[in-house]
Amino acid sequence: MASAANKPIALVTLILVAGSNYQAREAWIATATSHLPPSEKSAALLEGLPSGVLPLQSHSHFLVERIAPGCFCCIGQLALRVTLNRLLRQGLTKLYIAMNDVQHLTELQRTLSLPPYDLILKCEKVIRL
Repeated sequence: MASAANKPIALVTLILVAGSNYQAREAWIATATSHLPPSEKSAALLEGLPSGVLPLQSHSHFLVERIAPGCFCCIGQLALRVTLNRLLRQGLTKLYIAMNDVQHLTELQRTLSLPPYDLILKCEKVIRL
């Protein structure tokens, strides 16, 4: 029997979206994911809580997790790691992470390039709104 430690790790494509306001970041992700095939399980991890319309909704092949406002790399480090780890156990092929402050984007990238994420995540692009 294979243990979880010996299980092959699937590489997850990462897209970071930063800046502007909550609605703009979520709208950008909604547009980017509108053409994804159902066979591709994806997720969005969003900083901030919406006020009004929610263009992104969870369904069978797209998961949406929201973390209360607060910088992922400063005050939200624990919430980020717990939520991110839970999402990564879902067998994702693509992950969108949206954060408010562009100035903290480099720190988030650094965090995501450290173990264990360095073996799991491959940053495809960074979008600054």
